[in-house]
Amino acid sequence: MSSAAGHLSDVDDCCAGAGCDLLAAQEADALASTFKALADPTRVRLLRYLAESAAGTACACHLPDALGISQPTLSFHMNKLHDAGLVAREKRGRWVHWTVRPESLAAVRGFLELPVGDQKCGS
Repeated sequence: MSSAAGHLSDVDDCCAGAGCDLLAAQEADALASTFKALADPTRVRLLRYLAESAAGTACACHLPDALGISQPTLSFHMNKLHDAGLVAREKRGRWVHWTVRPESLAAVRGFLELPVGDQKCGS
């Protein structure tokens, strides 16, 4: 049997919220877009491959074989990464060279490195 008084005692056990403002909607949208782009294993592999390439860039001609994907699949995934602002492209002759945009990862890194409160409710 539930009563209004029962709900009041639940409030007494409630923890306070964060002592800061919520993330701005525009910033949350940008971060969500980035996380959506990274929510695919092929795109994660592509980003890692580009980030670790010796020259800091990789030609699209090498990527399909390196990842075991077709050229159309590569184009699809690279466009998703590009639209999210994670990579830059530069046309050199008939090929596109892709480079990771480290500054675009700064917001993601900052978000993921948020301190987690060490106090729990009721302690």
